[in-house]
Amino acid sequence: MSEIKCVGILTSGGDAPGMNAAIRAVTRSAIYSGLKVMGIYRGYRGLITDEIVEFKTQNVSNIIQQGGTILKTARCKEFETKEGRQLAYDNLKRHNIDALVVIGGDGSLTGARIFANEFDLPIVGLPGTIDNDLYGTDRTIGYDTALNTIMDCVDKIRDTATSHERLFFIEVMGRDAGFLALNGAIASGAEAAIIPEISTKVDQLAELIQNGFRKSKNSSIVLVAESPITGGAMGLAERVKNEYPSYDVRVSILGHLQRGGSPTAADRILASRLGAAAIDAINDDQRNVMIGIRNDEIVYVPFVKAIKNDKRINPELIETLRRLSI
Repeated sequence: MSEIKCVGILTSGGDAPGMNAAIRAVTRSAIYSGLKVMGIYRGYRGLITDEIVEFKTQNVSNIIQQGGTILKTARCKEFETKEGRQLAYDNLKRHNIDALVVIGGDGSLTGARIFANEFDLPIVGLPGTIDNDLYGTDRTIGYDTALNTIMDCVDKIRDTATSHERLFFIEVMGRDAGFLALNGAIASGAEAAIIPEISTKVDQLAELIQNGFRKSKNSSIVLVAESPITGGAMGLAERVKNEYPSYDVRVSILGHLQRGGSPTAADRILASRLGAAAIDAINDDQRNVMIGIRNDEIVYVPFVKAIKNDKRINPELIETLRRLSI
């Protein structure tokens, strides 16, 4: 393997709080190791359009506390074609980039895996997604901040829910994974969480109405993952109106509120550790791996496992929520 002298870094997919902390860590760790760093703007699209500039340590000063990503992010259909990826590779070579660090979620790492295999390019991934749905890592960058944002929003909504004795469905992100909904419900003292992992097994709404929501309560709050499997908050509210008309139901969709804000200490530390570990991995000739954390230890997870394996919900958490919502 040829010696690596220059590392490129990009963020892709949905933004997540802590991405800037990761960019900072990758950049400064690379410079500390004697490597040149090239920042690639707007993800894979920037690779194709040649939005590539050199990053010095001052480029990442005063960004650890900022949400979003200073490198920007964008969807790129052209990168899904072989011709588009060839253009991207040509631009990498033009800038003498020998290895790539990709910060993003499932789709971003899928693209990284294909790109790495096609051109025999060393790529290391960092799990940047608020959904916490990547296999092989206990936590992903942005998840803790999003969870705290959800908790804060639910605390405020509960004030009005209690005042009007209403059933509130609060929709949170998590198209294919219920980590935000389930843990957000536990953290905020919600009565239930409706998540895609168990929607195929039971009618969660019927179970909630029959067992979880009691007339003796002043209000009831249910967190719903936005997945089409759950029906989403609007779909569930419509069902309540039709099937259980005695309940006064309201919907609140948190949407992109969950992506924004300054990252928590936990996300800043996680992103910093993973970013530094990405450069260690490159220096150790690792390739096609995602840097994760398991039992507070850095681990290397092959892209194929991180992408294809499902990360399972801990059933003890589901039982805990049920027991505490009586």
